[in-house]
Amino acid sequence: MSELFKKILIATDGSKYTKGAIREGLAIARLNRSRVFAVYVIDTRALTTVDGMPTPENMYVLLEQEGKQAVEQVKRMAGDLPVETAVITGHPASAITGFAKDKGVNLIVVGTLGKSGIEELLLGSVADKIIRTAPCPVLVVKA
Repeated sequence: MSELFKKILIATDGSKYTKGAIREGLAIARLNRSRVFAVYVIDTRALTTVDGMPTPENMYVLLEQEGKQAVEQVKRMAGDLPVETAVITGHPASAITGFAKDKGVNLIVVGTLGKSGIEELLLGSVADKIIRTAPCPVLVVKA
């Protein structure tokens, strides 16, 4: 088992619901002396209005700040484990699986619930898409 999970991607949205996934991912990383990638995706769908017009530039800046805080939280929780953080832009499932493929990740860890309301549904569908398209095993941690 230890040879399988040398590179672990932990997807986070910064919500309390992803803390369980972060803890599980870090526990596996400690057991396997893994390298960890903490990834936050700025969902490009959040950057357009209902009529398809782009949102103000400050919206991107706010989401980027939120992303940086989310991945830094993973880094703090990791302690002395090596963690590479990334805030990327795209559709969450494809951005996460693409990142995993590019980095040769052996395990993706994701939670099942987002921040609230529609985000819960979106993250649930994101987890489902990741499971179906990931280049490696996926651990989905229930919130």
